[in-house]
Amino acid sequence: MISTAPSTTPSAAPFLRVRNLVKAFGSFVALNDISLDVREGEFVCFLGPSGCGKTTLLRAIAGLDLQTSGMIEQAGRDISVLPPSQRDFGIVFQSYALFPNLTIARNVAYGLESQRLPRAEIDRRVAELLDLVGLPEQGTKYPAQLSGGQQQRIALARAIATSPGLLLLDEPLSALDAKVRVHLRHEIKALQRRLGVTTIMVTHDQEEALSMADRIVVMNHGVIDQIGTPTEIYREPATLFVADFIGAMNRLPVVIVDADHVRLGETILQCRPHDLSVDAEATLAIRPEDVVPVESGGSRPKGGNRFDVTVHALEFLGSFWRAVLTGPAFGAVEVEADFSVNAIRRLDIADGMAMAVELPVDRLHVFAGRDASGGDADG
Repeated sequence: MISTAPSTTPSAAPFLRVRNLVKAFGSFVALNDISLDVREGEFVCFLGPSGCGKTTLLRAIAGLDLQTSGMIEQAGRDISVLPPSQRDFGIVFQSYALFPNLTIARNVAYGLESQRLPRAEIDRRVAELLDLVGLPEQGTKYPAQLSGGQQQRIALARAIATSPGLLLLDEPLSALDAKVRVHLRHEIKALQRRLGVTTIMVTHDQEEALSMADRIVVMNHGVIDQIGTPTEIYREPATLFVADFIGAMNRLPVVIVDADHVRLGETILQCRPHDLSVDAEATLAIRPEDVVPVESGGSRPKGGNRFDVTVHALEFLGSFWRAVLTGPAFGAVEVEADFSVNAIRRLDIADGMAMAVELPVDRLHVFAGRDASGGDADG
């Protein structure tokens, strides 16, 4: 098959266009004016907490739950009100949805048989697909004889059997254990790249989205908070929700001083430029890995964002240590910092010790309003 890389030309027509989509269940609005474009060959993840609308959006694209209003267009064709059978997609569900009474080969062949293709062609295609997903010898078995990871590969093979223009994945890895999940997400991504099929995946797993997606659509309460590459979403969060939902984040209550300074208690910090009003209450956010331990006798950083702290607790997490820091400048808020194993050894950081840390200016995000969750970092 021909590999198709995602288009990077802004003027290129999107493969999938969603405009002003609304889905209401009675008085509850599950999707509220959703608009987005997906380029051909792109891998897009819909990411968000339970109830944010991501699965509802996927089902609307598939025609499984028609939207209340709005338009969906695929490859230049308006599919807004078409039944699923007339749309060009393959879908993989969380539960695999394999037919337990059919062999693996028959499961994979199901969509091909409905197209009434010659048996020889179907058999050739099934063999090709089983080889593609790494299970060439499993055709005569039944789903119950395979592991969860193997069943999910078969579900994927069945979904791509008819060479659909769009592949929809509804939390395909969430039922698997962690080790299998990590292995399979790499396989799915490699397969998607090889086939060049436009893919949309629903997930609530941040790591899954960051490692697999070309772009991430972060959803919250039926709206899109931000669309961007994994790096953009992680490093340039548009809202406090995005900042807090993707990875861990410290949140500090501050007051705006000017366009690039805030006041934390009695301490003035330099931060990234913002457009919030002077004296407005705000939330200062920084990721634990961006808190920098300061060498003894090191020079004072530009902007003065250095604090004396006490290590309140240390937790070993394999590749790094997570420290809980307290200090006069932080008030009642505990700040989490992720220190490398080498930094812990080099600086001899231990529970209860006094040390200094720097909060780099370019890593300090400012968001309007006060965070109601108490200020601790939270994944």
